[in-house]
Amino acid sequence: MAIALFCGLMFGCGLWISGMANPANVLGFLDVTGHWNPILAGVLGGAVGITLPGFWLLRRKGRDASGQALHWPSRWPPDKGLVIGSALFGVGWGLSGVCPGPALVLLGLDGAKAVLLITCIALGWLVGKLGWERLYSPAAPVDMRGKNTSP
Repeated sequence: MAIALFCGLMFGCGLWISGMANPANVLGFLDVTGHWNPILAGVLGGAVGITLPGFWLLRRKGRDASGQALHWPSRWPPDKGLVIGSALFGVGWGLSGVCPGPALVLLGLDGAKAVLLITCIALGWLVGKLGWERLYSPAAPVDMRGKNTSP
């Protein structure tokens, strides 16, 4: 728990120091026809530059730091749910200028707006979860006329 708390605090501090907790920076990055702000590109590039070698090493090694085998997901080609979820996430991020990580950082900076944003994120997650379960739950058996035959 202490390591997770430390990592979360480091992540939050990094978001705050890099300016990613400021929605104006994110919205400025998305404003490619106006006053484009490239700070998000630098943050993303730095994150990928640090993370990519780590993932390469983990894939090559096949085990985590504790020695447990790693099981990588096979999610190719992406399914409809992943594409729709990614699109909705992107639209929400573009409209608000904040993704879930910085939204938590904003709780300490601008509480009322952050609470509203986190509430909307939670509602979106709940609607998505319920929709996913409805789409992918096993269908009730039907007869030749299309009538439900479950007891």
